[in-house]
Amino acid sequence: MRTTVTIDADLAAKLRRIARERGVSFKDALNATLRAGIGTDAGLARRYRLRARSLKLRPGIDLDRALRLATTLEDEEVIRKLELRT
Repeated sequence: MRTTVTIDADLAAKLRRIARERGVSFKDALNATLRAGIGTDAGLARRYRLRARSLKLRPGIDLDRALRLATTLEDEEVIRKLELRT
């Protein structure tokens, strides 16, 4: 199939390097890269898996409310900076 796509300059340079290293055409390098990225299982990319690791937190540290705490601290800092302007 013939189609037109716009490839960022840095990616095009990498594809040209791959083509040169493998001794293949730019088209073949592009197709091989797309196949590797998409995967072969029903055209879907392979699932990324990350192994969970313990954070080894000290007892009593609760991360459930960490976002709320961060927001509160950020709000307090914004208020402090605004008060310094006046």
